[in-house]
This record gives sequence, structure tokens and C-alpha cells, in this order.
Amino acid sequence: MIRLQSLSLLRGSKSLLDGADLTLNPGEKVGLIGANGSGKSSLFALLRGELHADGGDLDFPARWRIAHVAQETPALERSALDYAIDGDTTLRRLEAELAEAEAAHDGHNVGNLIGELHAALHDADAYTVQSRGEQLLTGLGFSQAQMNQPVASFSGGWRMRLNLAQALMCPSDLLLLDEPTNHLDLDAILWLEDWLKRYPGTLIIISHDRDFLDGVVNVIAHIDERKLKRYGGNYSAFEKQRAIHLALSQAAFEKQSRERAHLQSFIDRFKAKASKARQAQSRMKMLAKMEELAPIHAAAAFSFEFREPERAPNPLLVLEDVNAGYRGSDGGKTVLCGLNLTLQAGQRIGLLGVNGAGKSTLIKTLVGELPSLSGSVTQGKGLAIGYFAQHQVEMLRHDQSPLWHLQKLAHTAREQDLRNFLSGFNFAGDMASAVIAPFSGGEKARLALALIVWQRPNLLLLDEPTNHLDLETREALTVALAQFEGTLVLVSHDRHLLRATTEEFLIVADGGLKPFDGDLDDYRDWLFKTKLGKAVESAPHMEQDANRESSAEAPRDTADRRERKRQEAEARQRLSSQKKPIESRIRRLEEQMDRLNARKAELEGALAAPDIYAEVNKDRLKAFLYEQAQLVKDLEQLEEEWMAQQEALEALEALQAGAA
Repeated sequence: MIRLQSLSLLRGSKSLLDGADLTLNPGEKVGLIGANGSGKSSLFALLRGELHADGGDLDFPARWRIAHVAQETPALERSALDYAIDGDTTLRRLEAELAEAEAAHDGHNVGNLIGELHAALHDADAYTVQSRGEQLLTGLGFSQAQMNQPVASFSGGWRMRLNLAQALMCPSDLLLLDEPTNHLDLDAILWLEDWLKRYPGTLIIISHDRDFLDGVVNVIAHIDERKLKRYGGNYSAFEKQRAIHLALSQAAFEKQSRERAHLQSFIDRFKAKASKARQAQSRMKMLAKMEELAPIHAAAAFSFEFREPERAPNPLLVLEDVNAGYRGSDGGKTVLCGLNLTLQAGQRIGLLGVNGAGKSTLIKTLVGELPSLSGSVTQGKGLAIGYFAQHQVEMLRHDQSPLWHLQKLAHTAREQDLRNFLSGFNFAGDMASAVIAPFSGGEKARLALALIVWQRPNLLLLDEPTNHLDLETREALTVALAQFEGTLVLVSHDRHLLRATTEEFLIVADGGLKPFDGDLDDYRDWLFKTKLGKAVESAPHMEQDANRESSAEAPRDTADRRERKRQEAEARQRLSSQKKPIESRIRRLEEQMDRLNARKAELEGALAAPDIYAEVNKDRLKAFLYEQAQLVKDLEQLEEEWMAQQEALEALEALQAGAA
């Protein structure tokens, strides 16, 4: 059991925890969450013994073996496989002692020691370690050839995978994982999730991937206001419990107040009219039922939306018999062959495929960063691409400010307008004009997103846009993409983002591109059946046999099920397409009503002033009264249309709920 009692923790002068209490039971799988800088990684360091509490007590069994992912990887000539196996330090120690004993050759005592060491190695599963190491690396995306390559030959992201492999190879009672999915693609994440479900010890994970947390953890420990609060269940369960305690966010409050005002205005205007009485009664019931609760993410750091594209050609982009890859003096490399793809207005595509299949190559070919090796790429007239990839963040000028970056795009815009725009992405005040070098990875990614939003793209090509983003910023991106009115092509290991924002999947596999007839659950089944079937055997051996059958179960893809899913997807897409113009019209109507109501309030203020009724202001008074009467008439028309649009939207949402 891990028990924190009245624990206080400081980093420098900053108080991270103050009188925090928490109890975790053996074998629990815990998601540790909290805002960036709240102390999650520091708490891990405390558990590893690298920090000491400034007050209170931390207690857990002294005999527990702790495993964690190292943050540094030396540039060794040792093979990737040997490096991964090095994570089992007990095994390596026994091997070294056996080698020393066998080299001694000094009689009976050494012979007994050698026998004892062989028995200990057998207990440590030394004779299966090679295959277990290979299965681990396979699950994390390494090919057989890569396993024999030296550690020094791998990039930083792949070295982090090797460090993760070491942590998983180490027999442990407590496993600490800090953002383990950051350097993984979707395939490796699905494998890791499966592995961790069967880990027999106590597991604590820091992660910004909500689907990953949902799939693994059964307890959430939330750091908030320098306290630790325990919630039973996964991340989704935490959200529901947490929502009860959240106060209304200002944005949610303003939106709900506006809707209530529109409803009340309709009721006040029409409840006495026989022709509108029934509608007015209906609205009164709606107003009575309207809950004054914030949405789940009322405490989100910020929210934003993509501005409506000015125009969009149809089709936007056409690939015909394209070979995609890299040119070079050595002849280059063809990654994808015979690509035929037509991107239509309004499509929302998620790209699937195992690591190295060519998803990023396809995105770069679509954006024009990689010229096609053969075939034709045709862009529609008026195509405006918004492109996000990790190297977009790296290409930002670290010696310049967010304002400077935006001014490079918006030459004629006023500085105050640019500052207002940036403040919507949490770059307010001095932060807008500060150099970005000290910004966190998440802040730089947020700036890259802001630059894309400013350009009003009609085609978004996003390659792993959530890397470095915290849970709140990921949710803001998810909401914004769900409302984006252009065409979207998305590569992401975040399944929540994929589910919420895409309507169809294409799979990049075997050097080509084809539709994937199924959802993410089908993809997981396909992956374990075809690519990762053997890798699941590397899960902790204590529960391996009992769980192998369920984890590698063959997908039940009957023809009826696939056809039903296809029809359901088509129905959802039709309803979603019907909702978009209605939602857009409602937003525009609300903006118009807000402007007219603001002007009406100004006129009422002017008409309340005594001097307006003086003889010298007679013409001005007449103009104000005429404008006021016209505003009332215009507002009445807008409110009637708003009500009609709301009713149409409610009808579609009822259909959508029924289809779900």
C-alpha cells in the first residue's frame, strides 16, 4: 500500500503539495493527473527517492521493486535487444556472477555456487529472456533488423521507446510511467495498453491520452489546489464526478445566459398570441428544464474555433497514380505506390497504419512538401491548406515572439487585433511579445495551431497534432476540429480525437492506400490478429496464460456486422452534414442578435437621458425612436428564425440519439 499523509512538497519557493492525503492499494492501476506544473513528475521523483517531502509522510513497502522510464539514453554500440534486456537488472547481475564463478575454477564451493546461480537464473526466466525481449520490442514497433542495430543509431524518439522497453522488462512491484505514449504511434499504444492491463503490480501513469487512461486505469489521483483527491474508475468516470464539483465557467455561463435570454424574449413576445401560444409554452418548458451546470470541461485552459473557410473548391485535391517517397542521389526511396485519392469538400478522414507504413509520407505529399515521384497531384483553385506536423513546431523562430510570428502572416492587420487573437490562445499581455524560447512544448504547439487558424484553411492536414498538448488543450482542439467546416485529414495516436472528429478511415499498408471498413475497435482487432499477435506474449508472465486468449481474440467481423456498421456510419454522416449548416446559421443569428441587442441597449440609455427631449434634440430623438422601432422589428424576425433553427436542430439531435 502507498500512503501519503499530510504531505507537503516544495520545488524552490513553489508549493506543489500542501497537506495532501492519498491511499493507493496494491495492484491498483492509477492515473495521476493535474495541470502542467502541478507536481506530477515531482511526486514520481519522491516515490523514486530522488526528492524528500518537506512535511508529512510517504509510506510504502521498503521491499518493493520500482521500475520507471529513464529520461536519458547513452549512445551505446550495444544492440537494441541487449539494451532492452538490460532492464532486468537482477537477471544481468546473476549472469555476471555466473560468468565470474565459471571463470574462477576453484573447486567444490564454486561448483555449488554455479548450481545455485543456474537455479536462480531459471527462477528469473533467463532462458526465455531473448524471446521476451523480442516480443517487447516488436510491440513497441521495432523490426527484427532494428533489434540488432546499436542504440547509438536510433533517433531520440526511438531511444525513448528503448527506455520504455527496459522499464517493462524489469520485474517490479511498482511501475511509474510518465507520458509513456508521447513517442509512440497508435499501434504501439494499443499494444502497450494491452500489456499494462495484465501487469500484476501497482501502476501509476501520467498521461494526456484519455482513451489510454480509460483503457488501463481503475483509479484517478487528481492534483488540484495543492491537494490530492482520489476518484474511483477511469478517466471518463473522473470527468463525470469532477463535473459535479465544477462551477460554471464564464464561457459556458455566457452562452447559457444568451440562450435563456433568447428563449425568454420569445416567450415574452409571443405568449399572448394565439398563433404562437403552443410554441411559447414549449419554450417555457425548455427554459424550466435548462440545467445551469457547466460542461465537463468548464475548467479548460482555453477554447477556440476554426473560422469558416472563405471558399472551397470541390474537389479540393486529386491524386492520380501517384508514387510517393523521397528523391536522392542514390535513386531515392519509394514509400507508397499507385495512390488514387480525391478529397471532397467536407470529408473527415482518419489515417491508420502501423509505424513506418507511410502515413507521414502521404501527408507530406498532399501538402506538397514532398513532390510526387510520378503521377499527378491536382489542387483545386482556391485551395487553402492548414498543415500541422511536429517539425512545424521546430520551425518556429525561438528568438521571436508569438506576435512576430502572426505579423509575418497578417501584414495589414492592426497590432491590437493580432493581440486580441493571440489572447484567445492564452498568449495575452507580455506573453504575446515575449520570445518563445522558454515556452513549453505545449505552448509552442498551441502557437503553431493559432497560426493555422488565422489562415482560415479549407483543408486541414494534421500529423500528430496532440503531442505535447495537455488534456484540456487536447479537448479544446477536439471541440474545434469537430466544428471545423472544411475538409480534414488526420493522423493521430489519440483515439478520442479520431473518434470525435473523423467519419471515415483510410489505412496505409503494404505500400498503398485503401479504405478501412470498420471503426477503431475493428482496427485494434485487425492489428492484434495480423501485426502484433506474437507480441502480446511478452506481457507479464504471472497473468499471461490466463489473459492471452481474451487479449488476442480474433475479430468477429461477420458480413452482417460490417454492413450494419457501414449503414450506421453513413446515417451518422448524413445527420452530421445536415446539422452543420443549421449550427452555423444559429451562430450567425446569435451574433446578429447580440449586436442588435447591444445597440438597443445603447439607444435605451440615450433615451433615458433627460436632455434628449430638449427642443434642440428633436430630430435626434426622432431618429433614435425610429431606429429603436426598427431594431425591435429586426430582433423579432431574427428570434423567430433562431427558434425555427433550434427546433430543426433538436429534431436532428433526437434522430442522432435514436440512431446511437
